[in-house]
Amino acid sequence: MNDTVVVITGASSGIGAALAELLGSRGASVVLAARRSEPLRAVAARCGTTALAVTADVTRRDDVRRLRDEAIARFGRIDVWVNNAGQGITRAPSALTDEDVDQMVLQNVKSALYGMQEVLPHFKERNAGHVINVSSMLGRNPYVVMRAAYSGAKHFLDALTANFRTEVEQTHPGIQFSLVSPGVVATEFGIHARHGGNDSRAFPDAQPVAEVAEVIAGVIATRRPDVYTRRGSKERILAYYQSLAEDP
Repeated sequence: MNDTVVVITGASSGIGAALAELLGSRGASVVLAARRSEPLRAVAARCGTTALAVTADVTRRDDVRRLRDEAIARFGRIDVWVNNAGQGITRAPSALTDEDVDQMVLQNVKSALYGMQEVLPHFKERNAGHVINVSSMLGRNPYVVMRAAYSGAKHFLDALTANFRTEVEQTHPGIQFSLVSPGVVATEFGIHARHGGNDSRAFPDAQPVAEVAEVIAGVIATRRPDVYTRRGSKERILAYYQSLAEDP
């Protein structure tokens, strides 16, 4: 990781903070972005002397552009951009409002879209770069009814990631787009969901955040295009799709 410059959104807590601290400990120069300034600076202080904290709302394109520019101004380049920011929701599909759906798309799709679009010209100039989008198992298997709108947003993100990869690799094969799909992770995700929810840290099968960070660090090293954070996840997803309607 020495000399690798990594931008991480949603880095004031949870997966983003754990990843920033892990990469910083391995010699990477990390650029942390989140809306909450004080916790963001606290995380940055644990990430080495080169870490840069940028207070930004990545649901605003102008903030994403400023994040990119500040990272390049400090380090001269960006090697990896991790779109980790997002939000869940707790509401039955029959009760969803226009605002619920709009917020799920804004928080989980547009935030990543802005990151991909704003960093892409910089990557194309160098024919080098790596975007990692943090999705969810719910983007493949919508098995939690109260997370219906979140599942839909992550389906959208999965498709965008795959199609960005297909488009860009035709002309700039040095650029990679990767997708990482965790299940339940021991973070504050649940209690920060729109309309509230259970604390994800209380679930007995919640994956430790450090394990997820290790997986993402591995994706940076290997540039694999599509990775689950737990063993057995691929088999569970395949079983889900095999259980659906068959061809005529």
